[in-house]
Amino acid sequence: MVFRSQFVETEIEAVDPRFNSLVLFNAQLERLFDGCRWLEGPVWFGDQQRLLVSDIPNDRILSWDETHGLSVFRYNAGFPNGQTRDLQGRLLTCSHGHRAVLRTEHNGRVVHLVDSHQGKPLNTPNDVVVKSDGTIWFSDPLYGLVNDFEGGRRHSVQPAVVYRFDPADGSLKAMTTPDEVVGPNGLAFSPDESLLYIVDTAAPSGVFGDPPNNDAPMPDRLIHVFEVEDGGRQISGRRDFYRVTNGNADGIRVDVDGNIWSSAGNGVHCIASDGTFLGRIATPHLVGNLCFGGVHGNRLFLCCWDSVYSIHVNARGIQHPALP
Repeated sequence: MVFRSQFVETEIEAVDPRFNSLVLFNAQLERLFDGCRWLEGPVWFGDQQRLLVSDIPNDRILSWDETHGLSVFRYNAGFPNGQTRDLQGRLLTCSHGHRAVLRTEHNGRVVHLVDSHQGKPLNTPNDVVVKSDGTIWFSDPLYGLVNDFEGGRRHSVQPAVVYRFDPADGSLKAMTTPDEVVGPNGLAFSPDESLLYIVDTAAPSGVFGDPPNNDAPMPDRLIHVFEVEDGGRQISGRRDFYRVTNGNADGIRVDVDGNIWSSAGNGVHCIASDGTFLGRIATPHLVGNLCFGGVHGNRLFLCCWDSVYSIHVNARGIQHPALP
């Protein structure tokens, strides 16, 4: 692992003039560390000024901060994927291995927040976001079931959907259908929470127990957007928002002005709220996930295959007011 940061030459491509106001001419792409296998789930802890990321195949959560560099936050972490914080500042982790959403209490105890729906195990929770009412929304595709690299091959007994979990009453509700979103992945709300963006990376081929399908279609590489209705208890009106090329969308984040920042095969794509592609920050490897952090929320942390990079931008990511 590399513990000291290294500046890396990059290209910033402005497709729309609006992108020029969102990037900084004197900010450089910086490699913070490498030596992992496949990184996901970045989450910023502003009160501790540190970043946590999931190294899925190595079954661990890593911690990085500017002063001490890299350390291991948790071994045997349940093959963690997407992560965020709840309104009390507790870590929420999507676990492939446990087929669950885990919560780390303030004393360090890890609890299974939700691991089944209607009496049957979940698939492999992938990404998670928290709404301002405290409800926890997570995607549950099949990706962690199809091989032994990210948790172990197993059978699926649930459709791939996005769920809404209410910790106040323990209710769990499927918010999408497989017809609406085939392979639900990254999630993000608009700043006013009137919209929910859902990444669709399609269905994986070769789920355990089924023969691999070499004729399966390529992922649609789409980000869908839904209207959030009924006080956050319902979503409807799916429409296609943005098609990612090169590569796929995976993790996404939204800034305070409503722009969507998406992972892609050739860097980070920035998309305006009207669906216009604004520009791209190139990276040496494909981006799997990203998050905003830093003192002002304007530092993008990028999980790029085996490495984490960062770059300061002239946009602030959404931070819930309950969190520092």
